[in-house]
Amino acid sequence: MVSASTSPRVHPAWLPDAALAPLGARRVLVDLGRDAGPVGATVVEEVRRATAAHGGALTVGDDASSTDGHDLVLRVAPDGPDHGFTRLRTGGVTVVVAPDATGLLHGLHDVVRAGDAAFGADHAPVTSRPVAPVRMLDHWDNIDVHPVMGQVERGYAGGSIFYADGRVREDLSRVADYARLLGSIGINAVAINNVNVHRTEARLLTDGLADVARVADLFRPHGVRTYLSVSFASPVVLGGLTTSDPADPDVQAWWAAAADRVYATIPDFGGFVVKADSEGQPGPFAYGRDHADGANLLARALRPHGGTVFWRAFVYNHEQDWRDRRTDRARAAYDHFAPLDGRFDENVVLQVKYGPIDFQPREPISPVLAAMPRTRLAVELQVTQEYTGHQKHVCYLGPLWSQVLGFPLAEDATRDVARIVSGLPGHRDTPSGDLPAGGITAVSNVGDDEFWTGHPLAQANLYAYGRLAWNPEADPVELLDEWIGLTFPGADPRVRATLHTLMDDSWLTYEAYTAPLGVGFMVDPGRGHYGPNVDGYEYSKWGTYHFADRDGIGVDRTVATGTGYAGQYPSPWRETYEDLATCPDELLLFFHHVPYGHVLHSGKTVVQHVYDSRADAVDVVTSWVDAWAALDGLVPDGLHARVAERLDEQVRSATEWRDQVRTYFFRKSGVPDATGRPIY
Repeated sequence: MVSASTSPRVHPAWLPDAALAPLGARRVLVDLGRDAGPVGATVVEEVRRATAAHGGALTVGDDASSTDGHDLVLRVAPDGPDHGFTRLRTGGVTVVVAPDATGLLHGLHDVVRAGDAAFGADHAPVTSRPVAPVRMLDHWDNIDVHPVMGQVERGYAGGSIFYADGRVREDLSRVADYARLLGSIGINAVAINNVNVHRTEARLLTDGLADVARVADLFRPHGVRTYLSVSFASPVVLGGLTTSDPADPDVQAWWAAAADRVYATIPDFGGFVVKADSEGQPGPFAYGRDHADGANLLARALRPHGGTVFWRAFVYNHEQDWRDRRTDRARAAYDHFAPLDGRFDENVVLQVKYGPIDFQPREPISPVLAAMPRTRLAVELQVTQEYTGHQKHVCYLGPLWSQVLGFPLAEDATRDVARIVSGLPGHRDTPSGDLPAGGITAVSNVGDDEFWTGHPLAQANLYAYGRLAWNPEADPVELLDEWIGLTFPGADPRVRATLHTLMDDSWLTYEAYTAPLGVGFMVDPGRGHYGPNVDGYEYSKWGTYHFADRDGIGVDRTVATGTGYAGQYPSPWRETYEDLATCPDELLLFFHHVPYGHVLHSGKTVVQHVYDSRADAVDVVTSWVDAWAALDGLVPDGLHARVAERLDEQVRSATEWRDQVRTYFFRKSGVPDATGRPIY
């Protein structure tokens, strides 16, 4: 089922009609075989709409032997590649073969991305399979508007596309459009409510199931399974029991009955996402149980139905004492979960934030991902820009995620994060054996804004996430180029060049005017982590300190003299981070407390690096304003105006970051800027 938005004000993102013109102008045969189901119907309808708009022709048939008279053949064949597709061109015909309709849908969109190049010279078969078995987006949407977090927690693009006025929307046409976007980039799982499960949202598991089924009906035709975030306290909150103890037979029976009801309503339901014993959410600790006990309780309820529990490892003490230099929030996930390796049931996936703190622009990779070889793991990313500018700043995150997924964390730095979470060995010529596979998850950045993501250019983050989850080895700059070509088909070449100028290195530019050298969290708590507040968390019960004084700055996380966090890593990273001489500059202040005059590998002192990088980054952002202004008339007016407004705010905010951080370091250190630039 293909949805055309009912509102002319909804931006088509990377699937405008013009992007399908190369396909739509051809003669296309779709051969689905038997039982292609709703995804097969989507493939047919996508081609039907494209050919109707662009003068091509569609034939739907089951003649597996004939390709005569067609430019493109889309075929379901039992011998196609598992979970993927193969594309080839022979005798002037482009052929896409997949083992099922979902693979064929992904192959269809591969042709869309290739454009006219898909119909060029003959070429041998090229096979594409997703690396991660689960490629999920988690929506932190609330049914009721939360008094602090709003309707979408960490949402910067308006309200929820799922909920309005205290209930699931009657008109779910935006959800249908969204499902089409996700199917086109290979996302296959969506959790539709906040991991912080409040009382109304908890009832989606019971009273709200019929509405959840309506949502699932819209995702299913695009190969996307629906999940719910659930409260660990549901037996008490919803079932009237006096306990949620995993060992209690009545609790076990309640969850089993709840799972039975869900699957009776939604037979292809994916499973549960759970945040427990974290930031006030209930969990098994209240009953003297551990997280394996809690996760396995839900897993055993889901197992008869083929469901999965995604259990978040974001567990730490949020009532810390800043006076205690041994307290370290970064240690918490490893300390809680590493001892539990091997105790989780097979249908539990432990969902681990990519860094040990909280989605900072720069963090080391979480050591938990290397510490649990007998556990299914998923790495969690954040598409929504909580710590990267609230979708008011241009900050293309593809390069960050590419570094995360490609980081060689385990097995003597031979096995990267993508291969860990996908159950693949480090050495690519080694058989995979029975390595557990989880997947890649991320927090969505979508709301009911006209442009989906508030900032039109933030759509590129959603696009790149899906494409990197499918193929973590993809070049993020090439993916950006792909997104530009789809979003602005046929545009003046200056559009593409300008967008690359703004976006290619925008993550590094953002990092350069915010918290330096990996220290993180110099954000304003009162504005939801937007804008500078250098001491915003310095005396906070939530942790995340920088310990700046007159002599130096940074957190000593070494084994020798600090919190011991560096010792949670396997070799060679343990030794790399422990030693001041080998610790990378970009993570220096995460692992070490150093004098302001400490000389970086770059040759600059810490304090001069801070002065220079902040000032230079503002100059870069300021230059973007004129570069974008020059595209007036070359992109749609509304989109141009929205981006121009956001760029003005980015310059204002970056300037504030520059001045506050430079002044703070000067007042602490007493060291002037060697360039003589003003410090306030």
